[in-house]
Amino acid sequence: MRSVVNSSSGKMLGKKNGQQFSGEEVIAEFERLTRDAAAVQRETLRRILADNAAAEYLQGLGLAGRTDPDSFRACVPLATHDDIEPYIARIADGGDTTDGVLTAKPVTAISLSSGTTQGKRKYLPFNDELFKLTMHVYRTSFAFRNRAFPIAGDGGKSLQFIYGSRQLTTKGGLKATTATTNLYLTDGYKAAVHDIQLPSCSPDEVIFGPDFVESLYCHLLCGLRFSGEVRAVFAMFGHNLALALETLEKVWEELCDDIRRGAPSPARVTTPAVRRAVSALLAAPDPALADKVARRCAAAATVGRGWRGVIPALWPNARYVHTIVTGSMEHYARKLQHYAGGLPLVAMDYGASEGMVGANVEPEMPPESATFAVVPNIAYFEFIPLKNSGDGGTACPDDASYAEQEPVSLTEVTVGEHYEVVMTTFAGLYRYRLGDVVKVTGFYNSTPKLKFVCRGILTLSINVDKNNEQDVQLAVDSAAKILAAERLEVLEYTSHADVSSDPGHYVVFLELSAEANDDVLQSCCDELDRGFIDAGYVSSRKTKAIGPLELRVLQPGTFQKVLEQYLTLGAPVNQFKLPRCIAQSNSSVLHILYSGTMKVVFSTAYI
Repeated sequence: MRSVVNSSSGKMLGKKNGQQFSGEEVIAEFERLTRDAAAVQRETLRRILADNAAAEYLQGLGLAGRTDPDSFRACVPLATHDDIEPYIARIADGGDTTDGVLTAKPVTAISLSSGTTQGKRKYLPFNDELFKLTMHVYRTSFAFRNRAFPIAGDGGKSLQFIYGSRQLTTKGGLKATTATTNLYLTDGYKAAVHDIQLPSCSPDEVIFGPDFVESLYCHLLCGLRFSGEVRAVFAMFGHNLALALETLEKVWEELCDDIRRGAPSPARVTTPAVRRAVSALLAAPDPALADKVARRCAAAATVGRGWRGVIPALWPNARYVHTIVTGSMEHYARKLQHYAGGLPLVAMDYGASEGMVGANVEPEMPPESATFAVVPNIAYFEFIPLKNSGDGGTACPDDASYAEQEPVSLTEVTVGEHYEVVMTTFAGLYRYRLGDVVKVTGFYNSTPKLKFVCRGILTLSINVDKNNEQDVQLAVDSAAKILAAERLEVLEYTSHADVSSDPGHYVVFLELSAEANDDVLQSCCDELDRGFIDAGYVSSRKTKAIGPLELRVLQPGTFQKVLEQYLTLGAPVNQFKLPRCIAQSNSSVLHILYSGTMKVVFSTAYI
């Protein structure tokens, strides 16, 4: 890496290997890579296949040393995680990773998916090459972000609501944890991010603390301790940040007491290492800061304001809020904008446990318009066209038309169309169906800009109907307008296709900000039913092949119990994504939702 001067701020971004580089040089490199993305993709595929030609997985497929895209597509089949899982299991259970089951280079760790989609955590290979390429994407997006909102080099800090995840050891001796934690634990991580990430307000003891609730409280306490130095507020997912600020509303007086006495609450912070680290950071009583925080929190909490603009009130030098607010996280965008006041809400990059896909190179765009430019040298990408049915619904990977569609290359996609992403990575995934549905919104030079639509694997489907998580969101958004007229807010939601009776029917679970009367709930339920505009659903409802939609209003805190259930099973907070469509196999979550029901209403929309 070279030395970095940001041309907008004139500040040094950092050094590596004694060379200097600038944010503008990083951007210039991205411009070069995307000018002829097709050529970069061919070279990327050549490198992956040449480097891993001896891997067992590729040996039996007849490539015979060929590395061109046509031979690759002809010899290597599309794969799902079920196809690749036996190979990963062998590596995890003690196969000699240097012998090359999936890659010629050693698999250094196992990345665990969240398990929130299907109730089962996936094992995925992680290696040094994947680490390097992930950092490449982070560096690219930071260069664009820092050009728009200069923060580098001025001695500031970042308030980061991040949490190291529990680590397992596989039978073969590999550490297994989340992809994010694998990044944190990789040798050289801190050096790699030194120039693209401001230091965290919180010490490592808080980030890797054993208790999520304790760590969240300490993140808030550390962030307030450095309130004047915070330049950016970050959480991996919008849900994490919304939860942190909702917690602030409840515990701000305790936080002020801690700052006033210069030590964390003995009731709130009990882990010895965490307590020592936070106590050292607070150092001494600071009644002046405590009074300032208390005044600003009291003002934010006043009736009518409802904590609007609390982020810039408490962290007045913050330039932006940075988190994932696309896909299933879009529900939190409005709430976070409320907390952020006029502070920009910047969407984080597009990636998955399997690997990174694209960088946010237009950070000024509002979250609802966020797109991600595919970085063409980090993996070889293909896209399976998903035909829209013409009824306004969103295509799904398991539509009937799906089987007829051949994947197209990165530069062959069409603006306005929907696709499923297919990845071939340096970590041993070949023509791997990611399951994500994206829409191509345009091009940055010759690489496509993608809008993340949804995870397409899980859908609501009973008859010939197919509604994915975005369709659920649109139906809930429509019903929320009825609730808003009564000064009610949808705090959280999910759905389920109940086929335990004949005919089957959709169930939508809502947690509301306050109680609603029966007439309002009936109108809301009917609007939810009408909100699913998929032709298969509409026709099935009218012919009674699908029964009336069921609305279940949940007790306050029910979705918090869902989060706690996932944490009990070892799911990481950093990766928690509430599924918007709950699979039947996710029985433990369904039990919590049904047990937490206060009211049940059935639709009369199609009577």
